[in-house]
Amino acid sequence: MTQSLVLSKRTLTQTLAGAILRVMGWKIEVTLPDANKYVLIAAPHTSNWDFPLMLLFRGALGIHPRWAGKDTFFRGPFGGLLKKIGGIPVNRRVRTNFVDQMVTAFRQSKDMILVIAPEGTRSLVGYWKSGFYYIALGAGVPIAMGFLDYRRKVGGIGPTFVPTGDLQADFVAIREFYAGILGQHPRQQGGIKLKDA
Repeated sequence: MTQSLVLSKRTLTQTLAGAILRVMGWKIEVTLPDANKYVLIAAPHTSNWDFPLMLLFRGALGIHPRWAGKDTFFRGPFGGLLKKIGGIPVNRRVRTNFVDQMVTAFRQSKDMILVIAPEGTRSLVGYWKSGFYYIALGAGVPIAMGFLDYRRKVGGIGPTFVPTGDLQADFVAIREFYAGILGQHPRQQGGIKLKDA
């Protein structure tokens, strides 16, 4: 059931983040997953504004997701702060098994939300990377569909599903959900499809 975040006990952070979003003209639509651990899709991803908006929605929702970013992003004076707000540095110059690392992190955590942008970049790409799906499948956790729809100025979390292992079949529901959602720069928004589709 979608809720407009009318919560009886809201923290100061939730109140402030929600107020900033309202001033910016954004609304929240959320169906919070009934799980302590899940993969949260972040799509579409076409703008640098996606990150600060994600932080505001994170604050308004009162959740504390982890997210992966290029390790170079974590260098300098703000590296420690980025890690504190959930950042996981990833070295993209070296081939590592990111999926296995994240599955292990889920198994070792009591609660964990991992945000993944399947497009992998703000630039135009022809397909979504499927790592988010295999992380959830390997860890035995559900997938929640997070979104920022710049056309309607609505963001939040949509439906949640448990991956069946049939990526093609499960991707039909993902494609249907994101079909009408537009990023800030729609021309940089690729097709909602898999590489081998």
